[in-house]
Amino acid sequence: QVQLVESGGGLVQAGGSLRLSCVASGRTFSNLRMGWFRQAPGKEREFVATISSSGRSTIYVESVKGRFAISRDNAKNTVYLQMNSLKHEDTAVYYCAASPSSYDVTQAKTYTYWGQGTQVTVSS
Repeated sequence: QVQLVESGGGLVQAGGSLRLSCVASGRTFSNLRMGWFRQAPGKEREFVATISSSGRSTIYVESVKGRFAISRDNAKNTVYLQMNSLKHEDTAVYYCAASPSSYDVTQAKTYTYWGQGTQVTVSS
């Protein structure tokens, strides 16, 4: 079992920045691929970014490339999502997820463990 706890969400003006954090416990963090997903009201959950267990490989959805950065600190069992140049359309609940698999890493079904989510609201 893996427990994930996100933090760092909030209300920010368009153009601003936020950094989300997700702390994991219960299983060797450094063996897990980590991902961030988001879900806006009335929409399906959407892949945002993922990072390999070593941290050497990252993938982003096209809409956040150049604005968001995923990183991890295996010594602290923590994954981060730095979000810059935020837009109103980034408003969503952001979820941290963990997977022991490295297949279909942009698909929610790959991720076994999920956090409770943190709300990000970007005012225009």
